[in-house]
Amino acid sequence: MRFMSPGSVVWFEIGTADLQTVQNFYGPLLGWTFEVDPDSSFDGRTYTRIIAPGAPWPMGAIQQGETGGEVINLSMLSADVGADVDKLTALGAEVVVPATAVGDVTVFARLKDPRGNTFSLFSRGSSEDLAERAQATEEHMEASAFQPQPGSMAWFEIGTTDPQATIDFYSSAFGWRFEKDETAGGKPYFNIFTGGDRPGGGLWEHSSGTGDGDYMMPSILVTDVPATAAAATDAGARVEHGPETNPDGLVFARLLDPHGNHFGLFSQPAHSG
Repeated sequence: MRFMSPGSVVWFEIGTADLQTVQNFYGPLLGWTFEVDPDSSFDGRTYTRIIAPGAPWPMGAIQQGETGGEVINLSMLSADVGADVDKLTALGAEVVVPATAVGDVTVFARLKDPRGNTFSLFSRGSSEDLAERAQATEEHMEASAFQPQPGSMAWFEIGTTDPQATIDFYSSAFGWRFEKDETAGGKPYFNIFTGGDRPGGGLWEHSSGTGDGDYMMPSILVTDVPATAAAATDAGARVEHGPETNPDGLVFARLLDPHGNHFGLFSQPAHSG
């Protein structure tokens, strides 16, 4: 399976009523730039693309308007959003925004998994006018997945107090595969394979009473996790975990942004290039 296969996590969204605050926080912190997407802005909802430093195409978006509260959610590619919504609700998901067509750009839906984590589905558009841009965006996403640059979403993480329920749901929903991460220094951490031979995310089991709850978040590659985490706290964020270093040299931290949304920071081990 390719990176851009149904069920793959290929996008993220920040839902907010306060677009400027989100941009003022993440822009200086991670070097993100922003541009309004007129084709995806509708019904009074402004859709703003998020572009990583030096990237030609976006990796996510900010949706301003009625989004179900202040939230960051991962987005999975779907071949048929309506059918997938029916399948996921039968597995215990809750619909936040039903399958909705955005002209001929896409169809999307927003749901909550049985543990309360928000995620969304979207389908490829049918617009011939946007086909070239869509293809270029997908090619960039696929290349970035294998050679991520600082400031880009290069991982995702699910934290859960009920790992079996979480694994059962996402395995049944999207065919994800979970394998214990032997490089995590003994932590109950599982790599998540969403459609290829490399993991795209991880699951951290919090059932041992650490006080960490359930969440689902994008993780951003940076060059210096402690420095970026310190800058984030100066800008109004709160560090929930870390910075911590794995035995292989990977450094990571989990934070809450000024609106209370989880996001991760990590840097690669020096030998990984």
